[in-house]
Amino acid sequence: MGQRFAELSERHVQFIEKQRIFFVGTATADSRVNVSPKGMDSLRVLGKSRIAWLNVTGSGNETAAHVQRQPRMTLMFAAFEGPPLILRLYGTAKVVHRGDPDWSSLHSLFEPLPGARQIFDMAVELVQTSCGMAVPLYDYAGDRDLLNDWATKKGEQGVKQYWEEKNAISLDGLPTDIVAKSR
Repeated sequence: MGQRFAELSERHVQFIEKQRIFFVGTATADSRVNVSPKGMDSLRVLGKSRIAWLNVTGSGNETAAHVQRQPRMTLMFAAFEGPPLILRLYGTAKVVHRGDPDWSSLHSLFEPLPGARQIFDMAVELVQTSCGMAVPLYDYAGDRDLLNDWATKKGEQGVKQYWEEKNAISLDGLPTDIVAKSR
């Protein structure tokens, strides 16, 4: 059943690298809890206690708003094929915007994705596994290209305008700083 680890093992890293989807959970002390699914080859393991993931433009920007006020973050991976397993990473993260000094070095770890808006750099403080025996089996049918197509069609200026209109403020009215820090 469940086990706790102080850092990622090679077995954990191999499991993470096989996953096509992961889930991110964040909240401030008084905000709504946000849970978002992520994919698109957007996550990199940088060490036994460090993860980075590239965040692309979406309908909201809750994660950035939350992490800038309360840096705790949980990532969850679940086996939808093969042996059952749920893997959670608990830690603290920082938002790296396009205008930040760390952007170039971290962004170079990823294939370019249209609409990339932030990178989250997470210090992993606890790794937890659980059985996952109730998680259903699913067959992977492929990635969706819709978001990439949308961002490409909008172009860089169109995406930045979208950030101003839809990504600058969280559901709870918290600023995401995407406009000011992405110049």
